[in-house]
Amino acid sequence: MHPWIAQRTTTFDASGIRKVFDLAANLKDPINLSIGQPDFDVPESVQQAAVEAIESGKNAYSPTQGIAPLREAIKADLDQRYAHPDREVFISSGTSGGLMLSMMSMINPGDEVIYLDPFFVMYPALLKMAGGVAVPIDSYPDFQVDPDKIAAAITPKTKMILLNTPANPTGVTATVEQIEAVAKLAAKHNIALVSDEIYSHFHYDTPFVSAAQFNPDAIVIDGFSKSHAMTGWRVGYVHGPQEVIATMLKIQQYSFVCSPQPAQWGALKALEVDLSSHIDDYRQKRDLICDLLADRFEFTRPGGAFYLFAKAPGNDGGEAFVKRAIEQGVLIIPGKIFSDKDTHFRISFAAADETLRQGAEVLNRLADEG
Repeated sequence: MHPWIAQRTTTFDASGIRKVFDLAANLKDPINLSIGQPDFDVPESVQQAAVEAIESGKNAYSPTQGIAPLREAIKADLDQRYAHPDREVFISSGTSGGLMLSMMSMINPGDEVIYLDPFFVMYPALLKMAGGVAVPIDSYPDFQVDPDKIAAAITPKTKMILLNTPANPTGVTATVEQIEAVAKLAAKHNIALVSDEIYSHFHYDTPFVSAAQFNPDAIVIDGFSKSHAMTGWRVGYVHGPQEVIATMLKIQQYSFVCSPQPAQWGALKALEVDLSSHIDDYRQKRDLICDLLADRFEFTRPGGAFYLFAKAPGNDGGEAFVKRAIEQGVLIIPGKIFSDKDTHFRISFAAADETLRQGAEVLNRLADEG
């Protein structure tokens, strides 16, 4: 290792998703079921709002906490929904930025953080950067949130519970009862509850419910990347107790500085966009991919997001099956990137229906071949 490289960087690897793309680099026209972003474009009105911001000279740094109109609009909605006396909001550089600021603001070396396995790839890496100790909870085979398992994992060193629903990579949505139980458990033990709600709009069978409804101190991370296809714009937001938010802002000031100002004006317009047609489309895509794969693959039907986490057929494991799929031109992601287990693979159904059909045909054929 180069003598200049910090020791903390050796505690985690680069995202394994990159390795999948390296394997697929020579494919001319792959059937891509790997991308974690919507296949629709940023709404035209949002694009135009950003263009107008650029053309009108709104190109400098914004305040670290974000432009006032966007913050005020989000805050007004939060006040109406929760009426918490101690809840503030700021605009982060994407939800990934919000996650990093959460860890850096609250996690001391040795603090334990509980989250489900499978998990979003950033969770363990960010924890290790902050010196925290990951406490993954095995949620196989159905990937449900089990409040009793979480309660059993709490120790005097537990500092945070990370809740992600709808979940990446499984698409599974926690029930209202599960969310309430975890929220109240965190409050009972004075543990920080960070609720990663980036897929909150993609909730297909029941209304979305936030952990903040049951815990006035919940720290919520959300944004516009998935809901409005604005993944490259880097506009997220975080809300929670004022003192925690102020600390996160202090770190943002010395790191990300602010979210890009023109993108924030686009996000302000995004608050007015009706997403119901897109959500209906993705509900149909969920139904389509589930119907196409149900006869040959084991999976928990996703209630949200745009992922399906299926068990690989046979005994070779998820990574081996993914390699076979890529050799046949289908890009999917091995489950071990999101888990301590190598049994599953992730499909993104954020793709055209014909692409889903083509991909399912290949995957079913590989399953039949054993």
